[in-house]
Formats: sequence, structure tokens, C-alpha cells
Amino acid sequence: MDIKSIKKEFPIFSQKINGKPLVYLDSANSSQKPKSVIDKISNFYKTEFSNVGRSVHTLAVKATNRFEATRDKVQKYLNAKHREEIIFTKSATESINLVASSFGKKHIHKGDEILITELEHHSNYVPWHYLRSEKGAIIKFAPVNEDGDVEINSIKKLITDKTKIIAITHISNVTGAILPIAKIVDLAKEKNIPVLIDGTQGAPHCDIDMQKIDCDFYAISCHKMYGPNGLGILYMKKKWLDDLPPYQGGGGMINEVKKEDITFAEKNTKFEAGTMQTAEVVSFTESLNFIEKLGINNIASHENEILEYGLEKLRKNNSIKIIGNPKSRGSVLCFTLKDIHPHDIATILDEDGVAIRAGHHCCQILHDKLGINATARASIGVYNNKEDMDKLSDAIKNCQKVFQI
Repeated sequence: MDIKSIKKEFPIFSQKINGKPLVYLDSANSSQKPKSVIDKISNFYKTEFSNVGRSVHTLAVKATNRFEATRDKVQKYLNAKHREEIIFTKSATESINLVASSFGKKHIHKGDEILITELEHHSNYVPWHYLRSEKGAIIKFAPVNEDGDVEINSIKKLITDKTKIIAITHISNVTGAILPIAKIVDLAKEKNIPVLIDGTQGAPHCDIDMQKIDCDFYAISCHKMYGPNGLGILYMKKKWLDDLPPYQGGGGMINEVKKEDITFAEKNTKFEAGTMQTAEVVSFTESLNFIEKLGINNIASHENEILEYGLEKLRKNNSIKIIGNPKSRGSVLCFTLKDIHPHDIATILDEDGVAIRAGHHCCQILHDKLGINATARASIGVYNNKEDMDKLSDAIKNCQKVFQI
């Protein structure tokens, strides 16, 4: 892959940060956007904007057609059987809340069990906590081992006749562990338990095939896939579209409204209430075009090469502790630096133009398990190269000099 040419497709890399070329290592938080996506949003607002599914004038019809064409594009990209299995939300967080609320309202009762892991982002814990508080459900946590993995046997041991749903991350945003999701789904099927997968870190880096994974729900965050902010996708297997009640009420998700009663729209439409984020949906087609042009497997191979190089580079520094050593690792590199707080690390690195994230990464339960308050995290996107890892290493050494460590 010609990374220099790829990088030129991202306008943000033409600028300097604190007088230094930008080294962006925060893609697990949010990826940068190629010019094709930026131009699509801009052109849509300039020449094509209208609300969707409301009017019959030329702009409205054109916008609606583009909106639905993106749904078809996502269906094909995910290899979903039916286009109505694709639901647009404002974020992966909303996608998970949708499932927790709608599934929980109908299928979770007092004493029922929800199985998650100690790796989960708050977005895949807090919505289930609401059910625990409101309905008296029980949350079980599959433990993380010393390598930062969740083993399938630990999940198997926690499944009981009261387990109503399994909700797991695809890739940890801290340890980088890639969970054996296909095996977990197979295990759940034996007990007729539905599975939700938080694919926020999985979708930008892996080949996502709903027929191979065969989960019931898969949540995606588009802004981590070189796409726009404010847009998420929920894949919902067709069997649940008719079964689950709507998540929110408002325009667009109804069939007929009377003083005495309301009937709702069918299938995915009942989950898309209110004015949709049309420009973001339309522009996400360009994000998928960008990924498809490069090839998701090529992207994954490149990112893995950079990750391994970065791990090797940082491990030579005896003051650095790499968090996790999972069997299979996504493009996330969390670390601590002896006697320096992660927020101080990130601040000093920024002076060298190196952008990383510091904190608990919305994974406080995992950090509590690890016995640390915070970590520094470098995460890799398609635009990163080995030189970026060299600059990261040099910036860390500079940080140590600043603190005289």
C-alpha cells in the first residue's frame, strides 16, 4: 500500500501541530476523514439538501434515494441478507441503547441474566445497568485473564438457563484483544441466546460478514470508519425486526396516529424516529468506497505490520509497560510510562505533534481490574506508517527527559 498517497487524501495532514508534522495515533477514538467524504457532505448541503421520506419535490426524492442507496451499500458491505436489517442511528452507543431498551422491555425480567465481559466500553455496560436497576436483572462479567483476553470457556461457565442475552465487544479498545466472536455466537446458539456485538473497534479493521458471524445485533460507529460524526449503524437480524417494540417515538416511525391509538411502521422504519442525519448517511457511502478501494484485508494487514513494529519499538524502552498480550490483537497499543501520568505523557507528546489518547478510555471496570487509573493509548489507522511509530518512540523519550526520568 502506498501510504504517502493515501495520506494525501486526508486534508488534515497538510497542517502542522506545534510546528511539527501531525502524527495522528488516535483512530480508535475517531478516525480522520478523506477528502471524498468531506466533499460529499459539503456538496450535498450545497446542491442536494432536503429531508428524507417527507416530501415529493425533486430535492426530497433525490435525497431519499441517496439515503436508501447508502442502506443498500451498507447491506452489501456487511453481507446482510435483507436491506431492512440495516438501521441508521446517531452512534454505536445509540445502537446498543436501542437493543437494550427494546429487547429489555420485552424479554428481560427480574432475575434474568445479561452476560458481558470485563473488557466492555461503558457504552456496552451502562445501557444494561439501566435494565438491572429498572427490572432487577443480573449482569455477569466474563473475566479478563492476565494477557488481556477473555477466554471462551470463561463465557461458557457463566451461561445458565437464565441468560437472556450476551453482549460483547469485538475488539477491546484497551488491550486490543480480538474476541472469538464466531465461536461465542455458536456457543450461544446451542442455548438459543441472542448475541449483540459492539463492533466499534471491529468494523474499521476487520472483514465484517454477518452470514459468517451470524450474530443477532452488530453495532457500528461510522466516525471510526473514516466517516462522519453523528452516525451509527445497527445490524438487526430480521427475526427481531417484527419482534421488538420501537425505541423512540416521533415522526417517521409511525403508520397511523389517532387520539385513541397509534400503529407503528414496519421493520427497520419503526426504529428511525425523527429527522435523520441525511448528509452524514449519504456521505458514508464515500467512506465505504474508500475502504473498498483499498481492501479491508489490505488495511488490516498494513495496520498489523505497523502495530507489530510499534510494539517491538516500545518494548525496547524498559520504562514502558505494554498493557495486554492477547492471542490476537487489533490496532491498539495501550501503555504506561514509569512515574509519569498518562495525561502528562499525552500533553508532552502533543508538543512534538504526536496525538494519542490518555485516560481510562471509557473502560473503568477494566482499569480497576488492571489496578491502574489510566493508560496512554496509541491507535493505528490506514494512514499510519513505521515512521509514525519512530516518532512516537522519540516523543516518549523526550517526555522522559522533560520529567528527568
